[in-house]
Amino acid sequence: MGAQRSNQSNHHPRRTAHRTALRTLPVLLLAALAMGGVTACDPVGGLNSAAVAVTTEQTATAALAHEHVDVKWLTCNANLNSGPSATPSAAGGTRQVADVSCRGETKDGRPITVKGKVTQEVEGRCVKGDLTAKVAGRTVFRASVLGNCTAPAPTTGPATPAPGSRPTVTVTATVTVTQSFQGK
Repeated sequence: MGAQRSNQSNHHPRRTAHRTALRTLPVLLLAALAMGGVTACDPVGGLNSAAVAVTTEQTATAALAHEHVDVKWLTCNANLNSGPSATPSAAGGTRQVADVSCRGETKDGRPITVKGKVTQEVEGRCVKGDLTAKVAGRTVFRASVLGNCTAPAPTTGPATPAPGSRPTVTVTATVTVTQSFQGK
């Protein structure tokens, strides 16, 4: 007759703890990665690439109009940096910098570019940094602030839904297009 081995009587406490730890480790790593992914979406230093792009687009369009440039359309992209191009802050850490690149066109077909770095965006009112706008290769302005940082914050509508209303999903894409009425 052969010898039989029982799993219950030969358990070694260290081996069991080791196996449990090896099974638990991947679960803990996945949980940590999930938490890191959630916090990675939060803006660091107050910058948010979407807010920087939209605010730059709106304020640059207004600044170009102030310089008598008839903007047909303008669209902006912003990429956040926290590496070597980030600037030191007074608190001793690094402050994020957004690289901004806008392109567009005047009503008479000339290309528009707005490029530079943004270090602060204030609630849709202004952007601060170093931005240069060109029309057909000619510099129209170089600015450290675009917009009015002390203006009241833009309103976005009612904060609470009406009683009985159902939530909806809205997807927004922005391109500034300026049109004028051409009568007879």
